[in-house]
Amino acid sequence: MRWLMPLIAALAAVSTPARADDISAAARGVVRVVIIAEADGEEIGRGHGSGFAIAPNRIVTNAHVVELARKFPSLVTIDVVPESGSDHYQGELVAFDPDADLAIIQFDGASLPPLTLYSPPLPDGADLVSLGYPGNVDKATYDTLGQMLNPTAPVRSTGILSAHRALRGVGTIEHTAQIARGNSGGPLLDTCGRVVGVNRAITTAEDGDASFVMSLDEDALVAFLKAQKQAFRSVDWPCTSMNAAMARENERASQQAEAQEADARDRQYQAIRARDEAIDRARQDNQDVRDNMMGGAALMLVLGALIVGASGMMLTRGNRRAAIWTASGGGVLMVGAAILFVLRPGFDPASVEQPEANAQQDKAPGILAGKLLCRLDPDRSRITVSQGADRTLDWDKDGCLAKNTQYVETANGWRSIRVADDDQTVSIETYDPLARTLVVDRYFPGRDSMARLRDLRPDEKLKACTNKTAQLAELASRQSAMRAALPAQPDEHLVYGCSPQ
Repeated sequence: MRWLMPLIAALAAVSTPARADDISAAARGVVRVVIIAEADGEEIGRGHGSGFAIAPNRIVTNAHVVELARKFPSLVTIDVVPESGSDHYQGELVAFDPDADLAIIQFDGASLPPLTLYSPPLPDGADLVSLGYPGNVDKATYDTLGQMLNPTAPVRSTGILSAHRALRGVGTIEHTAQIARGNSGGPLLDTCGRVVGVNRAITTAEDGDASFVMSLDEDALVAFLKAQKQAFRSVDWPCTSMNAAMARENERASQQAEAQEADARDRQYQAIRARDEAIDRARQDNQDVRDNMMGGAALMLVLGALIVGASGMMLTRGNRRAAIWTASGGGVLMVGAAILFVLRPGFDPASVEQPEANAQQDKAPGILAGKLLCRLDPDRSRITVSQGADRTLDWDKDGCLAKNTQYVETANGWRSIRVADDDQTVSIETYDPLARTLVVDRYFPGRDSMARLRDLRPDEKLKACTNKTAQLAELASRQSAMRAALPAQPDEHLVYGCSPQ
């Protein structure tokens, strides 16, 4: 396996990670829709519009973009051109609503990442982004019309939401994220890359008037999709930047550290106070014993002296034998008094056992393993397109998930990097069994980056649960190479709190 490490290093070196960008992530599902008219085997006309994936092989666009294909299906073909790759795909019109000015195209070929809708209405003045394929850009860059079928990235423009209006019963958005001919059917996005409308037309600028873009709003799009029984993804998470989310998380961590420090100081104070109280109690108990012993010694000394004195009186009266015994008893009492006095206890504060106050210190929660339920914490997360459903973990304390996937131990917990087979998504999952948190950082790389990452990912044998040092080291090296091929910041940062299921 000596060849493996140089290969990983070489692959990681050539993979320059792009900057995480919500709009670029959304652009992966934006396509050019090319309409080609032919008669007697000859091309007689060509036009195009824009569209976006609502399902892996289904595209939403404006009805007026594909109207000729509906009227003349034997003469007009539809080509779907993705933003990357080397192929374009022939499409079939499966839904058409001229009143809503929306249509759905089905195509066979490489699956595209569907865009996600944002359901709450945006306020006037909100920042917006248009994605699509303006024809004036094509004229400036293409030599021939045939180049329309070459995959290329969509053009973005930014602006603000100017107004919401109803046009002949259909909800529309007026905005300044400018478009041109060819943009029709492309998505109108919020700054997190969620679809809030479908670009439709641009107002005519006369006598120096400013032009505005008219887009179908999200409600109109949803009504159309539901009428066509077309499934779609929709979220209502507020749009926050990753920097803001990280700043919020850092502030929370700082507050938590300050709280822990204050709690530690309080526990230390309580421990000192408990110890002082224990010393005071021990000193008082010691003093009581000392006083009792000294009082007993004094009493014994007095009694002994009295008895010795009595023995002297017995001796003067000629009762020698009784005098000796009495004097002996008095002497014993006096010796006992001396012994009791000498044995009276002293007091050393250091000899006092540590009180139970030490046990009052909060113990850190133990390692959480077994079957776990992890719930998303929105306040600690940055979410754009994920649903945020609960997660379940079957966790072993040695970093094995569900008895079949080995995680690698890092400074922040146990980590695994997952590269999707059927989606352009990479997830770094980190489980901290002490903090009882699961952190999922999601990335949405382009097609080329996904290909490199799929080459780097470990096979099933290497990912199998193990305690062998060599296999763990090789798995860690693979993960490091994969991490180096990803942007510095993820597109989503999901934090889950875990508890026993």
